[in-house]
Amino acid sequence: MSLESTIHDVLIVGGGNAALCAALSAAEQGAGVVLLERAPFEERGGNSAYTDGKVRFAYAGQEDIVALSADLTEEEIATTDFGQYTESDFFDDMARITQHRTDPDLCEILVRNSNATMHWMKGNGVKFMPNYGRQAYKEDGRFTFWGGAPLATYGGGPGLVEALYAAVEKKGVRIVYEAWVKDLLHDVNGVSGVVARIGGKELKIRARATVLACGGFEANAEWRTRYLGKGWDLAKVRGTKYNTGDGLAMALRIGAQPYGHWSGCHAVGWERYATDFGDLNVTPHFQRHSYTFSIMVNGLGKRFLDEGADIRNFTYAKYGHLILEQPGQFAWQIYDDQVQHLLLDEYRTRHVTKVKADTLEELVHKLDDVDPGQCLRTIREFNAAVNRDVPFNPNIKDGKGTVGLDVPKSNWALPIEKPPFQAFAITCGVTFTFGGLKINTDGQVVDTGHDPIPGLYAAGEMVGGIFYFNYPGASGLTSGAVFGRLAGKSAGQFAMSQRELQC
Repeated sequence: MSLESTIHDVLIVGGGNAALCAALSAAEQGAGVVLLERAPFEERGGNSAYTDGKVRFAYAGQEDIVALSADLTEEEIATTDFGQYTESDFFDDMARITQHRTDPDLCEILVRNSNATMHWMKGNGVKFMPNYGRQAYKEDGRFTFWGGAPLATYGGGPGLVEALYAAVEKKGVRIVYEAWVKDLLHDVNGVSGVVARIGGKELKIRARATVLACGGFEANAEWRTRYLGKGWDLAKVRGTKYNTGDGLAMALRIGAQPYGHWSGCHAVGWERYATDFGDLNVTPHFQRHSYTFSIMVNGLGKRFLDEGADIRNFTYAKYGHLILEQPGQFAWQIYDDQVQHLLLDEYRTRHVTKVKADTLEELVHKLDDVDPGQCLRTIREFNAAVNRDVPFNPNIKDGKGTVGLDVPKSNWALPIEKPPFQAFAITCGVTFTFGGLKINTDGQVVDTGHDPIPGLYAAGEMVGGIFYFNYPGASGLTSGAVFGRLAGKSAGQFAMSQRELQC
């Protein structure tokens, strides 16, 4: 059956976590679903495929983690403190991190549905495991999880994508690859489908409901400069090259209401010489997220941020902004041998720009584009300011800080004094943009007259109003799944009611 020859129940535009959860949820309502993925099969999955699969959700304690984890051993359970992360904790972090701007209705949907959505995903074949080594360090023979994100998907982002595609195929969802959706079919009665370029032809594909889940505009250099500001065209793109804002543009053209932090984004410290866009074969090696145990210097040889301001999950998504603001849009992370065992695996790959030296004097002269004299003074001033009376503990905000520096380090401040010394060159990597569309509590897109647009729903990065300024680590996949499930359910129910009316 050709795509143009029938009226489909639900069209899903996109092919990542949010789109796939929407497709699953719509199919659960009895709707026939067609998923239109812009990328070819080999690059399917949107930004989700580029993540390490971490998920943030509310949980009461060990029992929740054990119930969601497939292969935990008795020894692992006995030697692990999973802690708890209550709904109140999640609400508090969302409020604090977004400077109290997160939309209260959307935030409530996210938080209160986070745990149930995890179980729903597991029921659909997604496997989770404790994120040892990235969200917990072993001290005195025991792992202690921190930061509210103890689980990740098997196989990271690629594993999540594979599991969800297997689930939607089992549900009978029709998947069309290399389907570039260009516009919405729309009239006074609402949205009735899309215009898509497939196989060199422009097709009008009609549907009773359409879910837009095709990402933000982070891969569009012109839009980044227009909305995020000067210099953002120079940022590296961590994920898919296909998230160019097409879904946002087509929705705005029919009067959808822009919403949220359009001048904000998730951006991190990233390998200085990374590829311009994500590459599934090497992109995971470009992460540089052990900075809490470093000092960071810019080209002037000066520190410019508090590396230990908070747990990594609560700072990494905003520090890319500060790196981009530095001369030349780069910085160096400097470590000594005391913390080598704490560095994440990606620091040990071929895809890394690093230097190593046995003395600080030698090290600073190896840092490309850095003032060596000032850098050496910066390190010595930092070492002299470290409070050596407070013990170091990587699992908590240990209060081991500096005294008297203009730019403090609030936690995990170990002096840079034990050779060998290593430094890693980084720049800004943009993950996803925060601005999006206004939706109601059913996941339906709202127009600039504040009325819902019949037949149009949105999920994932396309939803505005959830994240502002910053982002609690691992909440992106959770948001995509929660709002994908919501939008798919609403779209499926709407489509089924329309089908009944037309019979």
